[in-house]
Amino acid sequence: MRINWKKEAKFLPGYLIVGIWVLFTAVMIGWIFSASLSTSREIFTGTVLQFKSGIHFENYATAWNNQNVSVFFGNSLLYSTISCFGVLAVAAPAAYVLSRWNFAGSKTLRLGLVIAMSVPTIMIIMPLYSLTVAWGLKGRIVLILLYIMLRVPYTAIYLLDFFGTLSRSYEEAAYLDGCSPSNTFVKIMLPLVQPAVITVTIFNFLSVWNEFFMALIFTSSESMTPVGVGLLQIINAMKYTGNYGGLFAAVIIVFLPTFLLYIFMSEKIIAGVTGGGVKG
Repeated sequence: MRINWKKEAKFLPGYLIVGIWVLFTAVMIGWIFSASLSTSREIFTGTVLQFKSGIHFENYATAWNNQNVSVFFGNSLLYSTISCFGVLAVAAPAAYVLSRWNFAGSKTLRLGLVIAMSVPTIMIIMPLYSLTVAWGLKGRIVLILLYIMLRVPYTAIYLLDFFGTLSRSYEEAAYLDGCSPSNTFVKIMLPLVQPAVITVTIFNFLSVWNEFFMALIFTSSESMTPVGVGLLQIINAMKYTGNYGGLFAAVIIVFLPTFLLYIFMSEKIIAGVTGGGVKG
């Protein structure tokens, strides 16, 4: 396929900006990775790329075992995975019903989802904390329930447009074949919006994985701490340990799941983002 250089020249400023941004990001990630394999002395003297004292893979073992990154990593994985399934279990059926049927209160529900999505978390953090104390809720279940409830509005609004693009002939054919509404949703309609489901699940996973403020408020012990708050604890411990190589190793470990998701699921993310604008 021949390239129209005159047409592409119009996009040159954009290409330059994106190229500079990609280069800057790659350099920063490369430096952090090099620092994770270096000593604290090399980090402070700016010689992390020279590896004068060798490559220190033990920084990763130290971060994983001695700095409790394994505990933080496991907690975040638990929170993110369960929350993603819980959000889909609530938001996907809600989005399907709101997109296919008009009933009393349907518009109010849509408006309520939009309003709920627009409310900043910091505005409701204290009422939520008061409720959890009043109801006696504690432990990991508190964070999981909060993550599910806070991600349902965004997920439902996101999936609503995708369900709205599907032709009603699918449901009519399923009805003629004797398929119940619930089976129609699970076996026919939900698989048709698979790119959107995968995309919104990735976004939810990353949101929960990187969440910091609520975890800081609602985690009462180190055994419940996710990676965001865990990294803060490691940074605070640097004044006593001085193991900055282990700190950067912990950063790489925490960053790795999100990096792999973007690398291997980029096509699904793009398909899910762009698919909602196509009418079926």
